[in-house]
Amino acid sequence: MRAVIVAAAVAFVISLFITPVAIRVFTALKAGQPIRSIGPATHLTKTGTPTMGGVAFIIATVLAYVAGHIALISLPERQIAQEGPTMTAFVLLGLFVCCGAVGFLDDLLKVRRRNSDGLSAKGKLLGQAVVGTGFGIAALYVASTNGQTVASEHISFIRDISWLDVGKVGSVMMFVFVITAMSNGVNLTDGLDGLATGASVLVFGAYSLIGFWQYRHWCADTAYARANEYCYEVRDPLEISMIAAAAAAACVGFLWWNTSPARIFMGDVGSLALGALIGGLAVATRTTLLSIIIGGLFVLITVTWVIQIVSFRTTGRRVFRMVPLHHHFELAGWSEVNIVVRFWIIAGVSVAVGLGLFYSEFLAANG
Repeated sequence: MRAVIVAAAVAFVISLFITPVAIRVFTALKAGQPIRSIGPATHLTKTGTPTMGGVAFIIATVLAYVAGHIALISLPERQIAQEGPTMTAFVLLGLFVCCGAVGFLDDLLKVRRRNSDGLSAKGKLLGQAVVGTGFGIAALYVASTNGQTVASEHISFIRDISWLDVGKVGSVMMFVFVITAMSNGVNLTDGLDGLATGASVLVFGAYSLIGFWQYRHWCADTAYARANEYCYEVRDPLEISMIAAAAAAACVGFLWWNTSPARIFMGDVGSLALGALIGGLAVATRTTLLSIIIGGLFVLITVTWVIQIVSFRTTGRRVFRMVPLHHHFELAGWSEVNIVVRFWIIAGVSVAVGLGLFYSEFLAANG
């Protein structure tokens, strides 16, 4: 627990204090966020707000992970099993940084062109697919000394579903789909001040709890496994908890400057990175299908966006006034702050339901 707390505290402090530096740097570089003219008229006042702020919480999370490992040195023998950097950290932080890099390129093109056209949709998807494939292969083909891999060949809900074996190739494809879908889901959600940041804090908090619970009931802990039939077959759960806690705390530090009126936007560098990390956490904790519930807000916004696109292309009619969904409510007269807080509530309820299902499965198995 000490390592998780240290990582979270360090991430929060670094993010809180380097985000203002990012504001000054990106303002000086004239890296202002281009605002789409077809969006809600109220957003035009945000023109020029510096973007690419996601760089701040990415840096904070990576540095906090290092600090968390320093804290591990003095822990008891049972906890030093994960003292060194692991493949789990390589995959999760790699997804975080590399998908952030794809988003950074998208933001950079927008800033240079002074419009909202960055990478093409195909270009962005290609970048996400390349990153997902590379780390998916690492997650499936690089095993620890006990044969455990970061990802599984099975589709999972609260743990692997034994009869849903898709093989290594199928699992890599599923990995890419999860990373791409969640990454784009957070990207679509990032449209109002603090919305995606606050929702991500809740989801990362949930995965930190899941990771730590799995660590306390870990099959690799031979002392626990001998005394209990029920344990979790995951790789490096303490790493998972530490990284998720660091990301959550880094987002809280960023949120201080990102709430309405935002002094800086996370940009695609932030939203693509956050979504990729959430997807990676879902795969690593063997909760792929459960992530649909835990990340319910991101799923809701993605599904309504798909409904709108399909409806308009097939019938010429729009189901919503505008997508993503938060813009629909803006045009309906809701204030930005009301939408953000109410969507945070939806995110919180989704997280609570997801955690409830996760814990109830443990209670049922031990009942």
